[in-house]
Amino acid sequence: MSKEFESAHEIEVDATPEQVWEAITEGVGGWLWPMEAPEPREGGSGPFGSTITVWDPPHRYTNRVQDVEGISEQTLNQLDYTIEPREGGRRAWVRYVHSGIFVDDWDNQYDGANKHNAFYLHTMGEYVTHFRGRPLTFAMFDGPEASKASDAFTVVGRALGLADDTAEGARVQARGPEGELLDAVLDYRNPYFIGLRTDDALIRFFGRNHWGAPVGISVHDFASDADGKRNEAAWQGWLNGVFAA
Repeated sequence: MSKEFESAHEIEVDATPEQVWEAITEGVGGWLWPMEAPEPREGGSGPFGSTITVWDPPHRYTNRVQDVEGISEQTLNQLDYTIEPREGGRRAWVRYVHSGIFVDDWDNQYDGANKHNAFYLHTMGEYVTHFRGRPLTFAMFDGPEASKASDAFTVVGRALGLADDTAEGARVQARGPEGELLDAVLDYRNPYFIGLRTDDALIRFFGRNHWGAPVGISVHDFASDADGKRNEAAWQGWLNGVFAA
């Protein structure tokens, strides 16, 4: 049965409203995934066939699309960002509201979307605070079928070398591809997501097994010599190896 939903989250970041505006309109690959920039006007075209319904830089941006392409469970999708200055414009408060209509599996779809939205907004904060303006190389992929298991994300955390009680904010040496130790900050950690921030990258782990899908990884690499294909091959191999048994 079709039913409306709304997922709202907010964050305060150490960046100006103008820097946040750039992140949500042009720098999306730094914290979400690369996509076409919106046409900078009300009524213009936006990502995934959306229409820009509010364009008020650097304060408000909204896009909306009906009959979401490639997503049969959803018939309406709207993304709304409100940005307000804090501390004389040296910092910014951001409210992100994702709304629309789910037509199937509503509780599961909403739970997944709501938790992903919180993680994405946090990652945006990490990007504008630590990496804005740097070149980006991006990779994103899913794990094998075995990563749909109910305990799959616990397995991923342990494969990274994280203790079950390693807390968000801790400095860690995570075990990456080919046993490489990554000096990182565990910038996000709950039963559904893990975020690692190194000096040059944001590496995000998605426990989508909780919603019936494979575990996923995205690598946002800001090193000047980054190689997206190499990153994908290395981390895809790591993830496949975790579940090879």
